[in-house]
Amino acid sequence: MAKVKRPAAKKARALPSIESAGRRPAENADFVQEFRKLGFTEYEAKAYLTLCQSSPATAYEVSKIAGLAKANVYSALEGLAQRGAVQPVSESPVKYVPVDASRLLGQIAATTSARCKELVGKLDLLQLAERTEYVWTIKEDKNIHSKIGEMIDRARKHVWIKAPHNLLESHIPALQRAARRGVKTLIVLFGDKHRLGDFAFGRKSRAYLHEGSGVLIGPAHQLITITIDFEEALTANTGKSAHGAFTRSAPVVQLAEQLLRHEVYLAEIFLEFGPQIEKAFGPSLLTLREKYLPTHDMRILKSRLETP
Repeated sequence: MAKVKRPAAKKARALPSIESAGRRPAENADFVQEFRKLGFTEYEAKAYLTLCQSSPATAYEVSKIAGLAKANVYSALEGLAQRGAVQPVSESPVKYVPVDASRLLGQIAATTSARCKELVGKLDLLQLAERTEYVWTIKEDKNIHSKIGEMIDRARKHVWIKAPHNLLESHIPALQRAARRGVKTLIVLFGDKHRLGDFAFGRKSRAYLHEGSGVLIGPAHQLITITIDFEEALTANTGKSAHGAFTRSAPVVQLAEQLLRHEVYLAEIFLEFGPQIEKAFGPSLLTLREKYLPTHDMRILKSRLETP
């Protein structure tokens, strides 16, 4: 009786090692370390690297290629799937493919950024009670103007400012954005009356010349005071020895707001009764200031008033 020949058994497909797939061990180690910094486990990083080089693949194939324990690979692939780093593409057996690296890392970056912003907000709330009592010293013009810009961008209700027009020019775009958000602006300006129009930002904004004339008093050419929302205040002396103070301390903020509010009262009074006030007290309240202004500042004021 003739012997029946059995078909030759198929040889199992040879699985490449992770090194033979084109990366050196040192490169793989670097890759794993970088992914671990993003919160991946060592097994997850190695499994994802393996799939990037050989996919689709089952957990068994990944374990063979990467030289990892099969039980650990199963849990690693499940973790990667939950993270959205790999996707199953078949059921029996389950095979996985990696999500495109740019898409995966973009998702991680977006999620991390959102989480960090949320955490900053929570930490700010925790620290607010302590920070509100501090007065922070700020040095150098760039830092002072940076803080002013932050305050304007942060304002929700109002921005009140007293300053010469040249110190405010760089903040006009931020003030315009605030006005578009519905923030009310009140500005008491030192300088020429023709500059008032530069600081008109709609029906919720108002700009006044200081005491009706805008004449610089004392060191006003380098001083700026700003408050927002009854919550924050900054006053600064700009220029060569620039220094300022920023605070959320309620009593200090209230004091600054009260001073600015009275500046607005004076501006409104000068608009209505300017000629009578000048007749009684002289230009820029000269006769009053002679009683209370430092001698040096008084000399400067008289010089400014005499200059045509």
